[in-house]
Amino acid sequence: MKSRRPYLLRAMHEWISDSAQTPHIVVDASIQGVEVPRQYVQGGKIILNVSNHATSGLSLGNEWVRFRARFGAATYDVSVPVGAVLGIYARETGQGMIFSEADAPPPQPPESPQTPAEGPTSNTDVKRGKPTLKVVK
Repeated sequence: MKSRRPYLLRAMHEWISDSAQTPHIVVDASIQGVEVPRQYVQGGKIILNVSNHATSGLSLGNEWVRFRARFGAATYDVSVPVGAVLGIYARETGQGMIFSEADAPPPQPPESPQTPAEGPTSNTDVKRGKPTLKVVK
């Protein structure tokens, strides 16, 4: 399955924007491929205003978040892999979503061929893990 993160990121951005709030993302600036103005990184993280008013050419894609924005008196092209986005929230209320490692797609186990005698014979023979829920504030 594909990662939920880019879809949730776009949905939260739209919800925050439609609520007349200012969406901000928290980015792990230590991840490879993150291109942000390094002088604004604090503690390995950077908070970016991704509102339509603060950015130019905002693209919230499945692999990358890209836009152009002003930091101080200079304009920068910002490029962030979606996996480096740790969360999105509304500046005014703090409401939003934090992403965890569980949001990334699980690693695929190596495929081994099954013979008919080894494979499950029906859906009831398939053992599934215990479902888990996560509290989102």
